[in-house]
Amino acid sequence: MSDQMMEVPAGSFRTGSKSFVRIAIAGAFLLCIMVGMNLYVGASVQGGSFLVIAAIVGGYMAMNIGANDVANNVGPTVGSGAMAMGAAIALAAVFELGGALIAGGDVVGTVKSDIIAPELIGDDAKFVWLMLAALFAGAVWLNIATYLGAPVSTTHSIVGGVLGAGIAAGGWHVANWAVMLKIAASWVISPVMGGSIAALLLFAITKLIVDQRDILGAARRCVPYLLAAMAWAFSTYLALKGLKKVIPLDFPTATLIGLVVAAAIFWWVRPRIAQRSKTLPNEHESINHLFTGPLIFAAALLSFAHGANDVANAVGPLAAINDALANGAVSAKASIPLWVMGIGALGIAVGLALYGPKLIRTVGSEITHLDKTRAFCVALAAAVTVIIASQLGLPVSSTHIAVGGVFGVGFLREYLDANRSRIAAEIGERIKGEDAEAVQRFLTTFKSSAFVDQGKMIKHLRSNGNARLHLAKKDRKNISAVYKKELVKRSLVIRIVAAWLITVPASGTMAAVFYFTIRGYMIP
Repeated sequence: MSDQMMEVPAGSFRTGSKSFVRIAIAGAFLLCIMVGMNLYVGASVQGGSFLVIAAIVGGYMAMNIGANDVANNVGPTVGSGAMAMGAAIALAAVFELGGALIAGGDVVGTVKSDIIAPELIGDDAKFVWLMLAALFAGAVWLNIATYLGAPVSTTHSIVGGVLGAGIAAGGWHVANWAVMLKIAASWVISPVMGGSIAALLLFAITKLIVDQRDILGAARRCVPYLLAAMAWAFSTYLALKGLKKVIPLDFPTATLIGLVVAAAIFWWVRPRIAQRSKTLPNEHESINHLFTGPLIFAAALLSFAHGANDVANAVGPLAAINDALANGAVSAKASIPLWVMGIGALGIAVGLALYGPKLIRTVGSEITHLDKTRAFCVALAAAVTVIIASQLGLPVSSTHIAVGGVFGVGFLREYLDANRSRIAAEIGERIKGEDAEAVQRFLTTFKSSAFVDQGKMIKHLRSNGNARLHLAKKDRKNISAVYKKELVKRSLVIRIVAAWLITVPASGTMAAVFYFTIRGYMIP
């Protein structure tokens, strides 16, 4: 065998070694759960062996939530350069743990969102088997999605699992199809709302600040209001979602708290923004510096709220299994023992640290380039969308909202860039009979001018009788096609949307197969 054939790149060894270490750490975490649970249940607990298996599957699910779902909270912050990857992972892990343990609550619904009617299952053993199958199916699907680089909804993964296993256990009539229709609607509602709000925010910032002649002057006027709006949105979001299991608040009260916080933030940041702007050059990049701190706070608060809410996706079925085994009956609500919450919280942190960077990079930089201004729009849109949707009773997914926000700012960038290039090309086409150097100077000035100045330049050309500035529709389309740049990676968009659409069917099908497998082993 030749030396060339035997040569193996050194990088492959490093990659393989890192993968092995990650798998080993994940395996060690699950092994610790197994040992700890065996010591906890002992020999006296009925169904103790089944509870140990359920705890291991719950830990596996929690790790996959950390690997896939948390990327939505910190991806834009990392992608924009506001935080390094390691610092963002540490921040998210701490706040995910805090949200789960402080505000995660002590009671969870045994069947999230009433996907199936447990009383129609008719057998406590069947219920336990279907919950384990649902938990395992949701975890496996999240694992596959993470491997493929597709951020998907954890809630939809477990909902699909419960639906599929429930139908396998009790038939089609146990499913609540009205609820499933609402969840299907969220596949459209969530990304469209998140993307639209993020795009509107970016459009407003572009026109009110970036496209002004005096960028820093516009920033001094507008940025304090934007940060106050963010303070209101996140304070209200945290009061309604992050702390609802500790201090239940209605919407008016949460809004009032948000307004008080927003007023305080506005009073505090306004002089500091004014002072900071004096040291910055009058250019777009200066605006990005003003959003660094708010992005870090946004990542922390989103992680806290996610830990408080979505940890139930990992421990809810496990808590239901524990409750059914302990009481010998299926309850509508199940208490969450500390050990169950601990498995969920620690599992999310471990999964985030080991496998989170892949999806963080996907959300933060691979779909489209995010600077701090765009990342700010995505983060603020996520909080605002959840608040609006919750008050309208619309089912939404935090994953779909965040990724939809990234899509929104990316497609808006394409539109704005193509529009400016088209206008410049039209001008060049219609005045190219003039002195070539003068035309080039005009176009160079036009492209580098603020939006308001570009409008005046076009108006001036038209007022001088240059009717040729108005091109035919066909000509405008041809010019737009030439100058259009794809700033959103289409292959990733297609992959992610496809993963969203098949999440419920995929996890449901796997859950049904797992249920029949478990039943085959459990029935003598």
